Formats: sequence, structure tokens, C-alpha cells
Amino acid sequence: MTTQIPALDDAEKDRIKDIVCDILELELDEVTDTSLFKEEHDADSLRTIEILASLERTFAITLKQSELSRMVNLAGVYAVVAEAKAK
Repeated sequence: MTTQIPALDDAEKDRIKDIVCDILELELDEVTDTSLFKEEHDADSLRTIEILASLERTFAITLKQSELSRMVNLAGVYAVVAEAKAK
């Protein structure tokens, strides 16, 4: 039996995108759900850790650093946050 992970609502997705764009110093329209942070937006590992820490504070969740490998774009971040919130 598989457990269904609840999807994030639009407000949560907007907040996540705001956090990512703020940390990466990008405009909202520069980032899509599938644009790659490192390859397309020159994000380094330190900024990715900043994103993780900010998400933890904002959503009162705990994220393992091993999840960073999945957080390569907004779609990945949405999935990681949704899973953490479901726990």
C-alpha cells in the first residue's frame, strides 16, 4: 500500500518560490518549476543550504541535508517540503 503525499497549496508554493528567488537573487519570472538552480541560475551549494534552512524556519519542518540532492528545481523543493509536512 502506498501513502499519498498531500500536495502543497498555491499559497505554499508561492511562498517557496519567493524564498528561492530571494536567496538566489532572481526575479519571480526567471524561475520555473523545472529550471535548474545550479545549471541555469548559478546557485552554489551554500545558497542551496540557505534555501533548506529558510524552508525549515518558514514551514516549521525538519529537512535532512541528504534531501539537497533532490532540491535541484522548484518541483523538487515542492516534493521535499510536501513530504516533510506529511510526517
